[in-house]
Amino acid sequence: MRRAGDLARNLDFTVWSLVSPGRRSAHPLRIKPAYSGADAKLGVTALAGVEMSLKHPNIAQGAAELDPRAAFFRESPAETLLRWLMGTAYACHPSRVHELPYLLALTLIDIARGGTRVPAQSATHARPDTFAGVCRDISPETIMAAARLGFFPWAHLGPLKWWTRKSRMVLFINEHRVSKRLRREFKKSTYRVTFDEAFDEVIQACAGRRKGRPAGLTWITHPIKWLYSDLHRQGHAHSFEVWSEDGRLVGGGYGIAVGRIFFTESQFSRERSSSKMGFATLNHHLAKWGFILNDGKQHTPSLEAVGFREIKRAEFEALLNEHADVSVKQGRWQVESGLAAIAA
Repeated sequence: MRRAGDLARNLDFTVWSLVSPGRRSAHPLRIKPAYSGADAKLGVTALAGVEMSLKHPNIAQGAAELDPRAAFFRESPAETLLRWLMGTAYACHPSRVHELPYLLALTLIDIARGGTRVPAQSATHARPDTFAGVCRDISPETIMAAARLGFFPWAHLGPLKWWTRKSRMVLFINEHRVSKRLRREFKKSTYRVTFDEAFDEVIQACAGRRKGRPAGLTWITHPIKWLYSDLHRQGHAHSFEVWSEDGRLVGGGYGIAVGRIFFTESQFSRERSSSKMGFATLNHHLAKWGFILNDGKQHTPSLEAVGFREIKRAEFEALLNEHADVSVKQGRWQVESGLAAIAA
């Protein structure tokens, strides 16, 4: 198991330089890009080469070991192996396996070309649907630039890849619904909701095992944790936390604010209704602060239950064009209305 775990970790870190902000070894493998310059419209910038490393990012950059996140976010070799196995099983599911050859081919082609720094809205592929390239030199800045165009990084294994969706599951903030049952729970609840007090703990919990999801299956990989944790420290990513009466973290979620639009990335719940209470608190404050939209990416029954609905990609991009550059709420967020006030 140790050898298998080491192999999995090496495989994972072979592609790290495509997905890690500034963590590279001193011995890169360089691949000449197939095109650049005038072909920037394809989403590929002029590149000197692609660098790949077999080293763990925190070994390649020793100073990062001083960052407490290095130990907190560390993934063991056994966990890496399990994630790769479960990610492979996910990709080979009968409902998705027919797209796998296209994804593999386009991934290799884009790596050979140098990768995609920030995708163009016109550069998505029909198969796999709305795939827009392999993330190159991904950083908090490129995530924000891509989000303004409707793209997000996502992958269960291998290099992070840019995606969007043909239809987006969104909540127009004025359409947010809180059920009567949940309002009653608000009034008698002993939970406490906070913002931005435990971001790293929240993203780690979102990546962990959850009801209805097999152990090891997660898109919130090691690089995603680092990138969004950095976004949080820059004031772009925010978390909501739900605490029990005895001080335990029992629910929460996180996302990024882009102008007047919030992109919800993930949520978790350890006790009944805990994440629902936190999410309702978040949407209440988004309305209060002048946000117009909360993006949930794709349909789930739980999102539909609180008022999310699908809109076409073109409509979503038009909303981004209008609202993504409007500054509404900067810095660290704080809860201004408790559960009882929201239930009133």
